Amino acid sequence: MIPRLTARTGRDTRKDTRPAPAGFDRRLIAPMVLGSVLNPINSSMIAVALVPIGIAFGAPPAETAWLVTALYLATAVGQPVIGRLVDMYGPRRLYLAGTGLVGVAGLMGALAPSLGVLIAARVLLGFGTSAAYPAAMRLTRSEAERTGQDSPAGVLTALAVSAQTVAVIGPTLGGILIGTGGWHLVFTVNVPLSAACLVLGVKWLPRTATTGQRQRTDLPGMALFAVLLVSLMLFLMSPGADRWYLPALTVATAAVFAARELRVPDPFVDLRVLGGNVPLVVTYVRQLLAYTTSYAFLYGYTQWLEQGRGLSASTAGLALLPLSAAALVTATVTGRREAVRAKLVIGSVLQIAGCAALLLVGAGSPVWLLLAVGALLGVPQGLLGLAAQTALYRQADPERIGSAAGLLRTFMYLGALGSSAATAAFYPHRADTGGLHGLALFMLAGSALLLAITLPDRSLARLTPEPRQAPRKA
Repeated sequence: MIPRLTARTGRDTRKDTRPAPAGFDRRLIAPMVLGSVLNPINSSMIAVALVPIGIAFGAPPAETAWLVTALYLATAVGQPVIGRLVDMYGPRRLYLAGTGLVGVAGLMGALAPSLGVLIAARVLLGFGTSAAYPAAMRLTRSEAERTGQDSPAGVLTALAVSAQTVAVIGPTLGGILIGTGGWHLVFTVNVPLSAACLVLGVKWLPRTATTGQRQRTDLPGMALFAVLLVSLMLFLMSPGADRWYLPALTVATAAVFAARELRVPDPFVDLRVLGGNVPLVVTYVRQLLAYTTSYAFLYGYTQWLEQGRGLSASTAGLALLPLSAAALVTATVTGRREAVRAKLVIGSVLQIAGCAALLLVGAGSPVWLLLAVGALLGVPQGLLGLAAQTALYRQADPERIGSAAGLLRTFMYLGALGSSAATAAFYPHRADTGGLHGLALFMLAGSALLLAITLPDRSLARLTPEPRQAPRKA
């Protein structure tokens, strides 16, 4: 667990001539928030675009599913890799390079002549959107060190609320864009977003000075980590006895990766520190469980609304608005109170209740019940994501906050891939009510496990920062 900040620590690495404010530099919030929503908006808008894209290229669902998988594979690998580079070279460079790549990927996707090019554009989007969140967490830590004020709750709330809100309204926005100008607009929207990030980043993000001692980049470690994740995710997306070599490759690569990272002086993932930081490891596991349920509901429920309930893509997107509203209100109201343990416990209980409510939903269910289920499951989304983010900020090594934040996002997207595999298993042919109920039981089991590992964890009660004492007068 990181030490509390009681005085100004660290070296101010700004080269800017502008006067630094006494408190958190609020000019940083706009580029931080805008950059951090690039990934969730691209993760969620595609949910309603898969069918139109399949029609345009004559591709079955098994092939268009790679549009989802490609983004998650790229982000799961890219988040910790780029997070480590943020720790080494500063947030500004990686932020500008990443958000610039988003614009290139947006143009590439909008002009794609084939599904293969479109999938490649999604890979670029995944890597491009992987820089902003680790950069934001590094900037938050740097500002805390500069000001000596260990109270980033408002900033962390802004990051969590914006990401959660955009992720949930993404299907609705995607439906509107497709209805306005076709599926191409789902990619084109990245161009103005990228331009805004570049302008704000150049204007407000501080330059960082080198420390004089050049750190080595653990390229073999990064490559092994990438192979480990890709082989695991390829198996999860399409499990089968004939693909036995993928889990075998995963286990073998994991063993080589662990042996190397424990031996090299400056590893990509410091397993020695991670191994001694059990609370942080448990936070990653909670992130995995929480987002497995969250993404299973987002994709599984949306598909059922279209096929099992017979709603159009745009109407299904609108039906998810109560989910967005509940998540937004919950995160906004509770954001400034850290209360990590309370948020995790209440969020887990409500997630269990929401999954149980899904068992009552059927093809003839009234609209009010469909909306109520979404609203109920929106509350834990507003609690669990913010709680995990706050816990990571308190538990991670300050010098590796960027890579730690990247790993948190990696576990989030591992949850997304796990949910995709579960959705495919329960919807082998179409999204019917029986498959939805099976998916609900799967989500219920994960939510119960999340509650089970949270209740006995006493370390959560020690995460709330101590009140800062006023300096003594000489």
